[in-house]
Amino acid sequence: MHSNDDTTPRRDFLKTAALGSAALVAGAPAVLRGAAPIELPALPWAEGALEPVISARTISFHYGKHHRGYVDKLNQLLVGSPLAELPLEEVVRRTAGKLDQAALFNNAAQIWNHSFYWSSLKPKGGGAPTGALLKHIEADLGGVEACLKELTAAATGQFGSGWAWLVMDGGKLKVTKTGNAETALTSAAIPLLTIDVWEHAYYLDFQNRRADYVAALLKDLLHWDFAAQNLEKVRS
Repeated sequence: MHSNDDTTPRRDFLKTAALGSAALVAGAPAVLRGAAPIELPALPWAEGALEPVISARTISFHYGKHHRGYVDKLNQLLVGSPLAELPLEEVVRRTAGKLDQAALFNNAAQIWNHSFYWSSLKPKGGGAPTGALLKHIEADLGGVEACLKELTAAATGQFGSGWAWLVMDGGKLKVTKTGNAETALTSAAIPLLTIDVWEHAYYLDFQNRRADYVAALLKDLLHWDFAAQNLEKVRS
């Protein structure tokens, strides 16, 4: 149903993305609002488009239950809050590191992280980057193979739940990881793409074989063009 040339769903998703002050990162969820509640952003592809790596069943639970659950919970928490009028990115930043606002942060950050993760994947993805992104990968990380090895190590080495990230930090590409709901959005780095390593991202398809999930995602689903778009935002 979806091919590499079918960019309309992805383009529509990116047009609705809220571009925060963190170098206008593409793919953030559409949450700029007044009194209106946060809405669950649409997926940039059909639920079954990532098969056979990630099944429609996994997406139905991951997106339809987990991602939606974070949206619903955050809307409940924001009722009467002074943060209710703010864009999602600002809710994440203002609650980061504050124990008394941990519930707000966890749900807000997970909404943002998941929306960014969906955009980091595409049907028939993988392969190799091109252009400025490839040049940065070669100069900063030692080449595509070395970059993939670092992403693999970050994703498989994250103890428990979390995220692996490709980021631009201080003018150079780096691979990093965060635990639980922590996000690259609250760091000085600019996120380019991410890999979700919470168990609900892969358990229905891979059970406890996180390494197999990560390998298949990098090989067949990684959306280098999305990372390149985010890099271009940083450079422009």
